[in-house]
Amino acid sequence: MSQPAPAPTVERNDDRHRYEILVDGTRAGLTAFRDHGAQRVFFHTEVDEAYAGQGLAGQLVQQALTDVRKLGKRIVPVCPYVAKFLKKHEEFADITDPVTPDVLQWLEAELA
Repeated sequence: MSQPAPAPTVERNDDRHRYEILVDGTRAGLTAFRDHGAQRVFFHTEVDEAYAGQGLAGQLVQQALTDVRKLGKRIVPVCPYVAKFLKKHEEFADITDPVTPDVLQWLEAELA
């Protein structure tokens, strides 16, 4: 009888400015951020094709946003996936800030 696959785990990688979801110790996806004062600006989320369709992006973002709350920061959803996730998960509305031209300009300079 084979062992059930271990549950995916999410880890924050501050050095690389991202949260990573690991399956069997292998990075299956990530959501990238930059901190802008008390705001954590999420700008990109991806899941490797080999892991598509398993709900990993949702697990990743859920745990990342939960961590943001624990840290006392606010969420700015520049990433389309994070923005879509937040529309379905109103429990994060109280810590979500709108995407503004100022934030977008700052992010562009930060990533340059």
